[in-house]
Order: sequence, then structure tokens, then C-alpha cells
Amino acid sequence: MSNHTHTKFAPRSSARRVAAAVALSAMLGGTLVACGDDSSDGSPSASQTAPNGDVFNEADVSFASDMIQHHAQALSMVDLTAGRSLDPEVQQLADDIRAAQGPEIEMMVDWLTAWDEDVPETMRDHSNAGHDMGDDMSEQMEGMEHSDMPGMMSAEEMDELQDASDAEFQDMWLEMMVRHHEGAVEMARAEQEDGTFSDAMELAEVIESAQNTEIELMEGLLG
Repeated sequence: MSNHTHTKFAPRSSARRVAAAVALSAMLGGTLVACGDDSSDGSPSASQTAPNGDVFNEADVSFASDMIQHHAQALSMVDLTAGRSLDPEVQQLADDIRAAQGPEIEMMVDWLTAWDEDVPETMRDHSNAGHDMGDDMSEQMEGMEHSDMPGMMSAEEMDELQDASDAEFQDMWLEMMVRHHEGAVEMARAEQEDGTFSDAMELAEVIESAQNTEIELMEGLLG
């Protein structure tokens, strides 16, 4: 495996996370030196070279594909905070998640497009195509397969969150978001262990650091 120089990010605000995402995006297109040759031998760790010079492997593709869907669900959970009475710290957290994860999704979509890989459909695609936030979450998740993705909420759980009373909503949202973040951290660690594409590995570090910080915050808010 090649040696990668990793920039450590420990962002504690959406501004730092977005700045990190922009910096990572600017790195796209750089030629990387990776382990193995540039042709896939069918194993997950085998490297491939995209037309733009990106060197990546199947772990990078899985990370980007899965994290796009994972982030999309987090943003849908943030959408459900609209019109709810939240503590200021919880409202700020929701705003930070939206500000960080939207640009991260766009970055990963760009990677998959450059690699000529499929960009996965997400529940937010459904909500923007004939559905709206008044529909049941299960309708927006129709056809989505997330059973093997750590931390993802089921359609039933999303409906339960949407239908929660104001008195129940905040704690339910925090508890679900903690689980969701823990899943993202697990996925990010796997990418750092198995990936080849430097930008994806750097983003995984950003996600692990930022979401661990947010987990600590949410657990504190839950008491």
C-alpha cells in the first residue's frame, strides 16, 4: 500500500467542516501512487485508474456510494426539525449537520461520476420528485435498501420520528442521530483501513473526527 500524507482535521463547527470539504474537493484530479497495478483483478483492494487520473479501489466506491445515502438520510432527519421547538444547542447542531453533509454529498457524487460509477438513488431524490416532507418517510424510502449499512434508520423509525409529539421529538431525534453518527464513524474507519483514493481517506478522517465530536455533544444534551 502506498504511503499517504494525511491532514488531520478536528472541526468543531460547520464552517471548519465545509472548509475542509472545499479543500478536499480542490485536490481532485491529482495523480496518486497506489499499491498494486492500475488494473482491477477483481479483489476489493485492487486499484483502478479513472479517465481523470484518480486511482481508486472498490472500497472507495463503496464508501462514497454508501455515505451518500447515509448523509442523505441524516439531512432528511434534519428536515424533520423544521417547525419543531428545539433547544438552541440542538437547533445549531441540526444547522451544522446540514451545512457540512450537503457539500460532502456533492463531493462524493463528483468522485463517482469521474470514476464512471453509478450514483446511488437516495430518499431525498424521492422527496424532490413527486413527494414532499408531508409524506410519510416510508414513502420516500420506498425501494431503498439500507439493511447492511450501519446506523441507518428503518422506514418505520423515520415515520415514528416524523409523527412524534413535540414533547418526544427532541430526545428521539438526538438518540437516533447518535446511532446514525456511530454508523458513519464505523464506515469512515473502514475507508481509512481499506481505501486507496487519498481524498476519500481524508474525508473519512474528517467525518470520523467531526461526528465523534457531535456524538459527545448529543450524549451530553441527552444527559
